[in-house]
Amino acid sequence: MLNMLTPVLALVVWTLCILALMASRRLPVIFSNVKKGIIPPKRNQELVGMENLSDKAVWTADNSNHLHEQPTIFYALCVYSHLVGVSDIINVGLAFAYVGLRIVHSLIQCSTNNLLWRFRAFILSSVLLVVIAGRNVWALVAM
Repeated sequence: MLNMLTPVLALVVWTLCILALMASRRLPVIFSNVKKGIIPPKRNQELVGMENLSDKAVWTADNSNHLHEQPTIFYALCVYSHLVGVSDIINVGLAFAYVGLRIVHSLIQCSTNNLLWRFRAFILSSVLLVVIAGRNVWALVAM
């Protein structure tokens, strides 16, 4: 059954997939450092011993952070839409499109990190958030 909460589940599952990918790219370096007696850094800014991380490992970690930033607005909008009954087929479609664009954003960032393409996916997904929010405001005002 598709409703406004189904895209939320989809993005949560995707975020967990990126978490697993990040672990697979970072843990080998961390374990290697521990074997060499290099203590993991206390803070992210202190990357002592983490110089061996590949670009893809860093990009994936950055993407994991990104999936915990702007999507919080998406989650709030979807829950609000569901609770107040503005979960029509248009909002559900917009929500799934948002998730699709976030997946595209992740795939770009975790593979090539092409800034131009990543920015395009980010902007389009942001526009979708504005449209979903606008439809909710419109529904509230029209009551």
